[in-house]
Amino acid sequence: MTYFKTAIIDIGSNTIRLVLYTYDPQRGLKEVENIKAVARLRNYLQADHVMTEEGIQKLEQVLLFFRDILNDYRIEDVRAIATASIRQAQNGTEIIERMLKKTGIKIELITGEQEAYFGYFAVAHTLATPSAVTIDIGGGSTELTYFRDKELQYSHSFPFGSVSLKQQFIEGDTMTKEEGEKIYEFAKKKFEILPWLNNIKLPVVGIGGSARNMAKLDQRKKDYPISGVHQYEMTKEDFTSISQEVLSLSFEELMQLDGLSSDRADIIVPVLEVFQALMDVVGSETFQFSRKGLREGLVIERILKKNPTAFNKKNVFERSTKFLAAEFDKPLEKTAHFVRLTEIAYFEFCKIGAFLYNAEDLHMLKQAARLFHIGEYIEVDAASQHTFYLLSNRSIDGISHEQRVHLALLASYKNRDDFSRYSEPFMEWFSKGEFKKMRDIGALLKFVYALDASKRNIVESIAMEQSGDNIELTIFTTGNAMAEMYQADRQKKHINRIFKGEVTLHYIKREE
Repeated sequence: MTYFKTAIIDIGSNTIRLVLYTYDPQRGLKEVENIKAVARLRNYLQADHVMTEEGIQKLEQVLLFFRDILNDYRIEDVRAIATASIRQAQNGTEIIERMLKKTGIKIELITGEQEAYFGYFAVAHTLATPSAVTIDIGGGSTELTYFRDKELQYSHSFPFGSVSLKQQFIEGDTMTKEEGEKIYEFAKKKFEILPWLNNIKLPVVGIGGSARNMAKLDQRKKDYPISGVHQYEMTKEDFTSISQEVLSLSFEELMQLDGLSSDRADIIVPVLEVFQALMDVVGSETFQFSRKGLREGLVIERILKKNPTAFNKKNVFERSTKFLAAEFDKPLEKTAHFVRLTEIAYFEFCKIGAFLYNAEDLHMLKQAARLFHIGEYIEVDAASQHTFYLLSNRSIDGISHEQRVHLALLASYKNRDDFSRYSEPFMEWFSKGEFKKMRDIGALLKFVYALDASKRNIVESIAMEQSGDNIELTIFTTGNAMAEMYQADRQKKHINRIFKGEVTLHYIKREE
């Protein structure tokens, strides 16, 4: 599949979103625009489940606005989907026909099971977590899935959501303690009906806006040093602390709370009770967040139908680094030789005891080699700083936030001083031993990068031998290695510090 632009219109019970995506086989899937309209269509469903004329007109106005945007962006490839609000409306068919006639936008009504499946599909292809329970709380429905080893086992859609729970249980703008207890018991009883949920002790992965707001609130409270909520994790204790804080605030205070969207101020509290109930039923101690959900699941499935190798849910991290490297002008063909040399060097360092071989360390090292100093794309002289900022603050599918910082520290390595400066906000994330190992592996990367100075694959291989405290490092070349020799001599100091003795470099030119 070649480059294309596409749009998803997601008609939910609380919000309606227009999200524009681009896809490039070299650089992957990117969200380029995300426009939200808060419509609260669930509020326009009457007791007989007929949507009022006012609600239908609001939907029409939003779709006409989105149509103008699509025309301005010249995007013809559009998929509009409707979930619980239209699904539960007795006049849903008439609404869909009217929207097509009035706006030219054809709406596809998806089932609760489809909604659950595509949410799972996005999580499986963008998170490293092998097994989990997912929850997506919309305005009028709640979708759950359970997957193991990235394969879907069960799914279910409940006909209640944040807006409908507020309507059913909460009288004022803010929830009382008694109302919260009723919502908790209501959700818990619903979840306990599903035998596959009970006490399976897996992480719970939250999808959608309400989960995203939870993550932002926790990050605000902790003065979190990096950005992004995708793959962010909270403990059950963190969750309880946030719940207590939110419950203590008035509606006006919630409206002003940093990290919480003002349009969710009145529905975040019932959502917290539902999350708590699910964690208790599952027996989960960890709550994770996925920024990717229904919309991404729809687009990823489409891409995979055209190109079955475009995404691999078993190999998420490697795919992410491949796309990221290509985006910053380091495609695989440019970095393959450097990655191979780095792997050889790692094994040689392990051979003489500088490192204790670890498959996870090698895996992270190879990904860091792919992305080493990608900040050169922005500015060569400040490549290290740009690299660290980009990697530590950019959402990278398939790794946790701790692993993301680990990757950034390796790929940005320049010297010990800069490493210490970058590490300073994360001193509680890693042990002293872990920091030392990252610093030494970063030094290895910096030295091997010097061996590829002219980007002509001149250095074929290296070998190391130890005699007492002294290290003999032989570098095998296949051509004029003047640039590599100059840079290697300059950067030798980085690996000298790993050993007690002196490292001596020898160059051997292979015969043609």
